[in-house]
Amino acid sequence: MSVGDPAATEPHGLGTRFGTAAEIAIGEEAVLPLIEETARIEKCAVETGRVRVSTRTDTLDQVLRETLRSDMVGVTRVPVNRTLAKGEAPPLVRTEAGVTIIPVLEEILVVEKRLVLKEEVHIRRTTAGEDVEMPVTLRRQHAVIERVSPEGHVTEQATTHPSQEPTS
Repeated sequence: MSVGDPAATEPHGLGTRFGTAAEIAIGEEAVLPLIEETARIEKCAVETGRVRVSTRTDTLDQVLRETLRSDMVGVTRVPVNRTLAKGEAPPLVRTEAGVTIIPVLEEILVVEKRLVLKEEVHIRRTTAGEDVEMPVTLRRQHAVIERVSPEGHVTEQATTHPSQEPTS
């Protein structure tokens, strides 16, 4: 088509894929709007399943062994009946060969006052051990984890186990 061609001066339609065509004559100006699509992403939470966690308590019967110790004290009174010399200091509590000695003093009135060591109390400690066994019941817990589908069916199950050795 050329400019002098009568068909070229006739208005003709411009076709578009999405709508009607606009007709313009040669020499006219037309403003064509340009359309651009943009994409936008939206997120929403979709329940695909649930997790159920519960605890279970197991009992374990076990016999504990331990040595119990006890201390016994024997008291022996040892008569001394010795008069202390004038100016002599009274004897103090002392320990000799594992025996605690506690002096017992008495003042007596004679024509003069004298300090007499009346007796000593000897305390001896002995230790004895006794092995005892006592049955006890120990409890321990473990967690059971279940994955539940939206329909309510258990799809996966896991169990945590504590160590096999109980602590005492």
